[in-house]
Amino acid sequence: MKIKPGYVLREVAGSIVVVPIGEATLNLNGMITLNETSKMLWKLLEAGADEDSLTAAVLNEYDIDESTARADVKAFIKKLEDRKIIG
Repeated sequence: MKIKPGYVLREVAGSIVVVPIGEATLNLNGMITLNETSKMLWKLLEAGADEDSLTAAVLNEYDIDESTARADVKAFIKKLEDRKIIG
């Protein structure tokens, strides 16, 4: 999995946002606000991480069980897939 070209991560007024540029504006009108965990996952996806790698990163960063981490990662991936941001 990888973030498609045309999306940039920025910090604006203390918020972490994803902004579409160029042709990506046809798929996403506006911005997406991320929290720190989503920002970490986004950066890993930019490098082509898979679901298992993302889950491992969440487990390494937070004191949660694997099923919760995997469910959270799946939910994040689904949101990006629904918006056609990853492929």
